[in-house]
Amino acid sequence: MGLGYIGLPTAVVLARAGLDVVGVDVSDRHIDAVNRGELPFVEEGLGEVVAEVVKAGKLTATKEMPKADVYIIAVPTPFAEGYKADLSYIDAATAAIAPQLEGDELVILGSTSPAGTTEHIREVLLELRPELTDVQFAHCPERVLPGRIMVEMVSNDRIVGGLTPEAAQRACDLYATFCQGELHQTDATTAEMAKLTENAFRDVNIAFANELSLISDKLGIDVWELIELANKHPRVNVLQPGPGVGGHCIAVDPWFIVSSTPKEARLIRTAREVNDGKPEWVIEQVRKAVEARPGAVVACLGLAFKADIDDLRESPSVHIVEEIGKRFQDHEVLAVEPHIEELPSKLASAGVALASLEDALARAQVLVLLVDHTAFKSIDVQALQGIELIDTKGLFRIAR
Repeated sequence: MGLGYIGLPTAVVLARAGLDVVGVDVSDRHIDAVNRGELPFVEEGLGEVVAEVVKAGKLTATKEMPKADVYIIAVPTPFAEGYKADLSYIDAATAAIAPQLEGDELVILGSTSPAGTTEHIREVLLELRPELTDVQFAHCPERVLPGRIMVEMVSNDRIVGGLTPEAAQRACDLYATFCQGELHQTDATTAEMAKLTENAFRDVNIAFANELSLISDKLGIDVWELIELANKHPRVNVLQPGPGVGGHCIAVDPWFIVSSTPKEARLIRTAREVNDGKPEWVIEQVRKAVEARPGAVVACLGLAFKADIDDLRESPSVHIVEEIGKRFQDHEVLAVEPHIEELPSKLASAGVALASLEDALARAQVLVLLVDHTAFKSIDVQALQGIELIDTKGLFRIAR
């Protein structure tokens, strides 16, 4: 259930392993694309396998919920008020499954969720179908990198957590059909918390780098040189700062821990606040630049939440560009994102225009580097003389 960035690759690797798979989604665009053997979004190596398994008749897509032996829920878990998880998509998926159950099915939650969500699904289903006490429930979180999903879906170790040992074993048997990494069995709540912990750990480390960039700016220090020197220590590995943290995982998952245990999750909360606050610092640098250059054209390079993908979910770059468009209406604002063909509506509403890299470099007096796409690494820094550079990724420093 769900043919997005995780659901579709999961369906594809299961189909490639020889299982009969039905992908269920609410999007006509996604369903039609899959049934044509095409990819509805950008992901290296996925399109060819979609075409292969659809042609072989192992994968079909539909809006209608079929009867099945195993149901995998891979739907969004966005924020609700107060940074709590919005479980409405999961609840809707669960309700759609309920009429199809006959007993002894396995329901797997693949969506990243707060601790206790797998138990919540069981309770919802039992309210709808109280006679089905033998349905099994498990949580199997993904830990894949966009751009490498098809490789890591197969090669990475997987955590498999069941509400019962039987559920964990059945889920392990399923994932063993394609997963070459080690399968680690545990209970469902621990599996849920493990995924959140992985991303909270990364968030805390990124926050340290981002906070260093703020401190360095105050002290007049080149943060990139600072980190490079600090990392000469054999036991130090400081990450690189950026404009914030994006994506549906690192920018979201730590808040699920904080909302569940607000008194205890003090460090995790502070890291989130540091990373969530970094975009405002970038916008302030743009304000200073445009105030010194009345009427300057501002070009923002990159909208995706990381390099060389088209995924804009929770991207700090999108927020930054939107705010630049809203706050500096006397300035033309261009956005360069080589992996999309159309701007999000909120950027267009803010007066931002999508531009090619060549056009942006020719017209801009203020250049804001937000994402270190490969396409931007070929920029000739010597040709940017006279342009105010706001480099949130250290790309231009490396180019020099």
